[in-house]
Amino acid sequence: MNNSATIIYDGQCSLCSGCMKWIELHAICKGNFEFIRCQSTKRKLRFPEISEEKCLESFHMVLPNGQILIGDLAIPEIVKRLKRFRRLTILFKLPVSKYIMFLLYRLVSNNRYIILQTILPLAYNNNSNKTSD
Repeated sequence: MNNSATIIYDGQCSLCSGCMKWIELHAICKGNFEFIRCQSTKRKLRFPEISEEKCLESFHMVLPNGQILIGDLAIPEIVKRLKRFRRLTILFKLPVSKYIMFLLYRLVSNNRYIILQTILPLAYNNNSNKTSD
């Protein structure tokens, strides 16, 4: 049985793509995650029950047993599969963490394109300043 979890994400969102790269870099072992763009044919063929509209609203994580976790509900499962971050899973057992995670996830998810418009110019300015030194 394949033990990797599949994460379906908005491949047109630079923030989402960057998060997937970060997750891949910090995974406990290679192959812990499979990443599929929401807009891909692969997603449509393997997970027809996850509509493009829904996966553009929030990323989806499909566990090896077929269970689907959406958005903030998937974060504890992701963290559990990351090296050096697994100990943080104890924080997700606190009753208040569920609400905080929901609010933070919604804030970032609903404003991800605005966040990118703010962050990218700052990153480009920092890189151009470094090259001019």
